[in-house]
Amino acid sequence: MDQLQIDEIVQRIDSSFGKEPPFSARALTEDDLATLERVFGDVGYQDYLEDQANRQIIRVYLTNAVILGFLPEQRIDKYSSQVESNEGRAALSLHMLMNSVEDASTLPLEPRLEELKPARPGPGCAPHLQVVRT
Repeated sequence: MDQLQIDEIVQRIDSSFGKEPPFSARALTEDDLATLERVFGDVGYQDYLEDQANRQIIRVYLTNAVILGFLPEQRIDKYSSQVESNEGRAALSLHMLMNSVEDASTLPLEPRLEELKPARPGPGCAPHLQVVRT
């Protein structure tokens, strides 16, 4: 089986998006750019972005699951203790990314990252990813 180069796949996907829209409607000064670099280049901002992505995944997944009838509206409240923390949101959003909305009723109410195990597909199963060391 061929090994995947994830960075190449990501690069191909990114290049297909085309040109990104401008960040600002007006030209930015050197001071503006330095400030943006200081704020957005910080590791705290990267953590913030990741958490915002997790919140959006959870929000959209649960909304779609309820609207499409795959999850009773009352069940949303059962996730409240889990989504209070960054770690809980990360674990839940990962489960949601790995499961279709049709499987919403089977999502664990308290998934933990240590419970996640690498996929070990058997013969005839779909291909899986392998880490390629360069």
